[in-house]
Amino acid sequence: MSSDAEHGRADRSDDVRDLEGELASTSAGHVGIPVDAICVGCGRIRVKRADPEEMGQHPQVDPTTLDATGLTSFTHVCHPCGSVTWWNPVAVLTGLLDAERDRGE
Repeated sequence: MSSDAEHGRADRSDDVRDLEGELASTSAGHVGIPVDAICVGCGRIRVKRADPEEMGQHPQVDPTTLDATGLTSFTHVCHPCGSVTWWNPVAVLTGLLDAERDRGE
């Protein structure tokens, strides 16, 4: 994971994303580990929350030990696709987890 993602921003070649803002959105979900994921339907990359079990992990896993390459795809809503679809994790956003813990969330 890049240090930008750890601090709540990710630079892409064509834009700068506000990862904290994406995580705060209801479309990210309410429960689970924040991951940057790509929709298999439209290719959109967004922050989503997923339970460890949804991604093939033990429910009590320490999220800071996870690497996106070891996670399985999970289902979540994709608003541009207009349905629940598969998402592939591309990064575990431990920086966002740390920020939530610091705020007491």
